[in-house]
Formats: sequence, structure tokens, C-alpha cells
Amino acid sequence: MSLQTDDSGRGGTGGLGSDSDALGNAFYPLYSRLFGEGSEFTADVEIKLAQARMTDPVELYLSRALGIGFIAGLALWLLGLTLGYALFATGLITVGAFGMPLQNETLITAFETLRVPALVFITGLVFGTIGFAAGFGSLVAIPYSRASARKREINMLLTDSVSFMYALSVGGLNQLEIIDAMAQADDTYGEVSKEFQSIVKETEYFDVDYRNAIRKQALETPSDELSQFLTDMLSIVNSGGDMESFLEDKKEKHMRTAKQEQEITLETLELFGEMYMTLSLFPLLLIIIMVVMQMIPDAEVSNEMLYLTVYGLIPLTSIAFLVLVSTVKHDEPGDGYLTMGGNDKRIKSAQERGLLNLGLVEQFTGERSVFDRIKNREGTYETMKVLKEPHIFFRDNPLYTLAITVPVSLVIVTTAMVTDSAPLSWNELLENPIWGTFIYLYIPLYCIAIPLSIFREWNVRHRNAVVNNLSENLRKLGSANDTGLTLLESLKSVSDTTNGKLAREFEQMHTKVNYGMSLKEALIEFNNKYHIPRLARSTRLITEAQEASNQITDVLRTAARASENHDDIERERKSRTRMQVVIIIMTFMTVLAVIAILKTQFIDTMAGLEAGGGDIDADAAGGGAGGMADADLSENINVDMLSVLFFHAVAMQGILSGFICGYIRDADVLSGLKYAVALSTIALVGWVLVA
Repeated sequence: MSLQTDDSGRGGTGGLGSDSDALGNAFYPLYSRLFGEGSEFTADVEIKLAQARMTDPVELYLSRALGIGFIAGLALWLLGLTLGYALFATGLITVGAFGMPLQNETLITAFETLRVPALVFITGLVFGTIGFAAGFGSLVAIPYSRASARKREINMLLTDSVSFMYALSVGGLNQLEIIDAMAQADDTYGEVSKEFQSIVKETEYFDVDYRNAIRKQALETPSDELSQFLTDMLSIVNSGGDMESFLEDKKEKHMRTAKQEQEITLETLELFGEMYMTLSLFPLLLIIIMVVMQMIPDAEVSNEMLYLTVYGLIPLTSIAFLVLVSTVKHDEPGDGYLTMGGNDKRIKSAQERGLLNLGLVEQFTGERSVFDRIKNREGTYETMKVLKEPHIFFRDNPLYTLAITVPVSLVIVTTAMVTDSAPLSWNELLENPIWGTFIYLYIPLYCIAIPLSIFREWNVRHRNAVVNNLSENLRKLGSANDTGLTLLESLKSVSDTTNGKLAREFEQMHTKVNYGMSLKEALIEFNNKYHIPRLARSTRLITEAQEASNQITDVLRTAARASENHDDIERERKSRTRMQVVIIIMTFMTVLAVIAILKTQFIDTMAGLEAGGGDIDADAAGGGAGGMADADLSENINVDMLSVLFFHAVAMQGILSGFICGYIRDADVLSGLKYAVALSTIALVGWVLVA
């Protein structure tokens, strides 16, 4: 089995270096004794190493894992011995005979003599076993994790990859040219492209027939779907069948598969939404139980349990649910940027050009003084551009708002603390809970989240506006190209007869080409301006096809069909996730309403009874109640403390529910900022009315 190169440039273990090789060599005899040849576990790890594109031989990798496990186990074994001695030898914890009937004096003496050493030894053994399992298991889990991540990305991109290959086949490319073009499109098709790169490298550097290279890669790829595709493709190649018809059938099949997988994902999210209703209500029920228990005389319920529930259980529950959702819902792979396929410095520099990266001149600074002067002038120009239009800069770089909003929020909070406008202790916070919470929680939240949310949403809408009519415009380009117009003339024709941002971009591309830029470069610059993965895949398809011919009507229609399939999936996703967001918001509103009722109708009522308890006749309370009739049920209740804890509970629930809504909606945590601000504001307004 061949071992591919890790394209990240790191070693198979993440760059552990020569020390790890020495460690592996030192523990190789132990590996030979434990596993030896013919081990199924070793064969499985070897397959995963290849699928994860890690370069280590399996023998060295497992030997290194044994070494790391031994070191971790030894360290925790020593820690366990020390801890066991501190607990048992010093008498801090006394362990009896576990109910064993020891009547014989010799047995009793032996038990007393061996009890402490045995307990210390067992503690060290348990800790050492845990350490070895953690050290060995974590290293062995790396190739499995990487192979799983590659499998997920391959499956997500396979539909568009097959559409890309079909479009190239329609454009007139043969089998080898399609494989080579697929291998060069790693900026768009990621891990799928790397699988085809392995095929190309096998044929170019090892003089392997490309049929055998395809067969080999079908066995080594982590994706079963890609393996089946390569196997079917190999049968077409061997039989001399029609590759174009084969790719068309596969394109339609994978489009249907993509919709089916989307349906499964959405159904799973619906199940998670129902789970969230139960999970988010559990801390509320626990709070209610502990409040009632505190009112019972002699009940041992400490305030620390309430603190732990509010400040520990509520965040942990929401974070755990967020992690659970992330295992099902994944963001779109790729960054959306394209390259020219060569060493084109201008395109690469323009990709991230701005105030913090001045573009091409950065690569020549220091060689000549003229470049230093150009850099200074360019820096001055970019600075003035930002100062004139700061909103455009923050629209394109939303996270840079943190450079202003974080210091501002710190200044406001610090000023409030210095001027005694904010409570400086827990007791002061209990006296003025709403104002204190507003200073320490809501001011930073509003200062940081509102600008970031506004500019992020503007950025997303600005970029997505160009793909709103992408499918329709690709159809129009195909129709114009079918009349005999070149692709460049088709761009001009569509821009003259269509409104919208994409039409204006077509017009700009036409103008750039008229002033000397190549059409491919103009298309790539247009794509990198918006860097949307979906747009990048359509642009890559068109740029590859237009280099072969100007008549690419079928290619454009294929791109339009792939875009329409994406639109259908996106519409279904938005419709179904909208219901999940509504469920989460209604769950939060339920929590807020229940806690508000608990505060006003129960806690405040009990406090009122305590204040007027002297005027109530004990007989009126019912003499049959015995001692409970004379007990003050609210004497253990701190009303101010409970009010603060309830307020903080609903505020944190609102913020965390907002982030969960954003992640479910758009697979982006930052998308939840607007929901977090809105729900936390509802909690604030509601508690102002309640308190």
C-alpha cells in the first residue's frame, strides 16, 4: 500500500520531528512483540494512515504511539502512587474490610499489613492504565479522525466534482485530460482533487498505467462513494464506453443523493430540536426543586448547588448541544478563492489585498528603495481609503470591529467601576442586580456583538447578492452562447439585458478584457472578490471550459443545473431550519415565563408571608400540621440572591440559545449574534418588568 504525501507539509503526527522517530525506534521491539506481522489492527491503522494522507510507516507510527503511551502511563502511575500514599498512608481516607468476616488473627494482621500498600499500588495501576490508554489511544485516533474528516469533505464535494468532470467531457476533453484538470482544481474541489492528484502522480512519477492508478486509488480513498465512482469509471475506461454518458448519469445520481443526504440531516436536526426542549428545561426543573427544598426546615440544600446549576449546568448543557449539532451540520468546505494554476503573483496578492496587506509590492519591499517608497505611498492611500469609508472596510472585515469595540467596552466597564457606578462585590450586586448585570454583561455584549453582527450580516448579504440569480444568469449565458456569440460577447449581452449585481460584474469583466486582461484572469478576480465556495465551483468550471472553446453552451447549462440543484437544497434547508429556530426561541420564552412566575407568584409571596407572619393566627394555619404549622418556610430563602440567580439564568439561556439558533441556521456561530442580542434583550426587559 502506497503512502501519499501530507499536503500540509507536516509529518504524519503533526510535526513531532526526529525525537518522535527516536522514540519509535526505541519502542519498535515492543511493537514487534505485541502486534507482529499479520495483525488486523496494524492493517487497519495502515489503511487509515493512507486514507489520512500521512507519510509514516505503520510500524514506526504504532511504535511511537506505544512510546508516548508508556511515558504518559509512567507519569500518571507516579502521580497515582503519590496520590494513593497521600490518601491512604496518612489516614486521610480509611478503608475497612469491605464486610469480609475476618475472624482469624493471622488474616486480620495480614489485612492490616497489606491494606495500605495494596491500595497505593491499585491507585497507581489505575492511573497508569489511564495514562497509557490516553497516550496510545490519542495518537492512534489521529489517522482515524483525519480520514473521517477527509471522507466527509469528499462526500460533500463529490456532486459538484462529477458535474465539473461532465462539463469538461462535454467541452471535448478526453479521459486523461479530465483527470488532470480535476487534479489541478484543488483550490475548488479540495480533497476530491487530492485523490485525483494521487492518480496523476502514480502515472507521472512511478510509471504506472492510469488504469491501475485508478484501481489503486479506488481501494485507498476513505470515501465509499468516490471508491464506487472510480470503480465504475474504470469499467467504462476498460470497455471503451461513452465517458460523457457515464458522467451524465453519475451527475444526476449524485444530485439525487445530495438531496437525500440533506433530507437525512434535516430530519436529524429536527430530532435534536426536540431534544433541546428537554435538555434546556432540565436546569429550570432543578432550580425549582432546590428552591422548594430550601424552604423545608432542616433540609440540607446549599446555595452552592444553585450557583453550580445557574453558572455551570446551563452553559454546559447549551455547549454540549452545540457540539452535538456540529457533528451533523457542517459548513461548506473551501474558502472560495481561486488561483491561476501557475505562479501568478498578481492574482495571489490581490486575493487578500487591503490595509493590512498592500498586495504585490509586499513581495519586492527591501530589494530597491523605489519599492519602499511605493509601499509607503500605497499604505497611505489604503489608510485614507479606510478613513474615508470605514463602513466599507468593516463590511469587508467584520472581525476587525473587535479592535474598537473590545477596548471601548473595557473602558466603559472600568470607568463605571472606578466611579463606583457599578457594584464591586456580590453583596452590592444583590442590592442592585439589574444595573450591575447591565454594566458587566449587557454593555460588553451590546458594544461588541451589535457592531460585529451588523457588519457580518452586511458582509454576508453583500457577497450572497451575487449568487441570488446565478442559476438564471448562467442559463442566459448558455442561451446567448448558443446563438454563436463568444463567451465574452455573451457576458456583455447578459449585462445589457439583466439587472442585479451579477450583471454589473459581467459588465466589469467585459471592460477588463477590452483593456487587455485575459478572460480567465477577469473571471478569477471576480470570484475572489466575493470568495463564495459555490460561486468558485461554477467559475472554475467555466474557466476550464472556455480555454478549450468559445462555444461552451452545454458547459454553461451544466453549471446552471448544478447551481439550481444547490438552490433547491438551500431553500429546503432554510425552510426546515426555520422551524428549529422557532422551537429554540419558544423554549427560551417558556423558560423566561416560568422563572418570572416563580419569582413573582412564589418567591415574592413567601417573602410577603414572612413579613406578615406575626399577625397570622397559628390555629388558622391548621393545628393538624404539627411542627410544620409553626415553621417559617421562608427563613432559609434569600430573596435577593434568588432574584439575581434567576435573572442570570434567563440571560445566559437567551445568549446561548441565540448562538445555537445561528449555528443551526447557517452553520456559523457568529450568525447567532443577532439572536443572542435579541433574546438577551427580551430577558432584560422581561426582568425589569418582573423585578
